[in-house]
Amino acid sequence: MASVLVVEDDQFVRSALIRHLTDAAHTVRSVGTALEALREVAHFRFDVVVLDLGLPDLDGSEALKMLRGITDVPVIIATARDDESEIVRLLNAGADDYLTKPFSVEHLSARMAAVLRRSRAAGPEAAPSTVLSVGGLTVDPLRRQAELDGVRLDLTRREFDLLAFLAARPGVVVPRKELLAEVWQQSYGDDQTIDVHLSWLRRKLGETAARPRYLHTLRGVGVKLEPPAGAGQPR
Repeated sequence: MASVLVVEDDQFVRSALIRHLTDAAHTVRSVGTALEALREVAHFRFDVVVLDLGLPDLDGSEALKMLRGITDVPVIIATARDDESEIVRLLNAGADDYLTKPFSVEHLSARMAAVLRRSRAAGPEAAPSTVLSVGGLTVDPLRRQAELDGVRLDLTRREFDLLAFLAARPGVVVPRKELLAEVWQQSYGDDQTIDVHLSWLRRKLGETAARPRYLHTLRGVGVKLEPPAGAGQPR
């Protein structure tokens, strides 16, 4: 069972969600504004946040951005906006999933279960017991820590999942469809989702798409992670 924060200003919808989630044995807290949600997340640990976009004090997309600044808790967006570009933007901004209103409580339960499975798996696949090393990069899947040349990297949950997945396959070109399926647990999606996270990851690795060191994109094929030229692999 999970600890859930419901962020919804419509009292009728909010009450229905609380009742359903409580009946399903989840622990539920609820708020009606974005600022209250930020305070809740700062003071309590949640397994998942259900975030409405139409909040009275701050647009939910801005609230999502602020949430991502302080926590990696999985966020499911609840929105009446069905524009595909808006949904892609929200996923790129850090949302883990979304539901278009109106939705059934059964649909919410299914999406929550999927998000929680991914989160509790601590990555896209069972974590290896050994630390992964690629050049000066080390990735510890069990501790969910990564270092570059001995310096700890500050990665979001999804950035770490992406890095760990690629580091477990050094030098192997991983197709984008495989990344979406294994890292994002999505059977379809926009390449922009991958590109945005690769851009953030490159920035933290001190490289760019034009001058890659570790992350290499093969246009129309996929992505691979390998040590910089001349670096070699540690024994």
